[in-house]
Amino acid sequence: MPIIEVKNLTKKFGDFIAVKDISFSVEKGSIFAFLGPNGAGKSTTIKMLTTLLTPTEGKLVIDGHDVIKKPRDVRHSFGIVFQDPSLDDELTAYENMEIHAVLYGVKKEVRKERIQQLLEFVELWDRRKSLVKEFSGGMKRRLEIARGLLHHPKVLFLDEPTLGLDPQTRNHMWQYLSKLNETEGITVFFTTHYMEEAERIANQIAVIDHGSIVASGTVQELKTKTGTNSLEESFLKLTGRNIRDEDVSKTDAMRMRHKAWSRK
Repeated sequence: MPIIEVKNLTKKFGDFIAVKDISFSVEKGSIFAFLGPNGAGKSTTIKMLTTLLTPTEGKLVIDGHDVIKKPRDVRHSFGIVFQDPSLDDELTAYENMEIHAVLYGVKKEVRKERIQQLLEFVELWDRRKSLVKEFSGGMKRRLEIARGLLHHPKVLFLDEPTLGLDPQTRNHMWQYLSKLNETEGITVFFTTHYMEEAERIANQIAVIDHGSIVASGTVQELKTKTGTNSLEESFLKLTGRNIRDEDVSKTDAMRMRHKAWSRK
């Protein structure tokens, strides 16, 4: 049963089409990898799914809620870890968690227990009184994951969650997420440039390029479709071997429009 349904989704920024009429679904309780080169439309799609951008056309449904018509209900259905850190460095780990709990309406009588449970889960309970600015990159990522789970979301969105982390920390983080998926049945939707992560972790995969979905399925299905032996080879065959750079003017335009939309 799909927990995320995307139908004919399009996003335009002026004359630039960032996402072009894409459709896909994510099964409840699965680990879904959304892959693509730089500037392919991954982050734009996630921003639409998480109510940060309004689609130009199309329909989005998360946990039975229409993303456009019922954004408040949708926001309580998911947690998110952004590509860029969003913690308050001048607060402690516990204070960051507590603020998030208040914002999401986590009841006071269960708040302390939930915060302790999650900080213990990501092995940060002993550092709960430490300022976040003292944390390593891996510790911050673990704290962001814990924070995103505070309100018992059905879906956890992760945009490049292991970017810049060493292999040991990356491996440890995916152990946390796999355990979380198994024990709580939470659906994990993530983007990554590390193909070995997606090959090892994901149940479902969709590949986006130039704003369009070019392939989807299991790892084995993508290998079979492309006649390759690894997900990385499949990815390169589907998207090409040329190095991609995001168009600076387009990226800046997107950021300006996003800021303007956020003020509304």
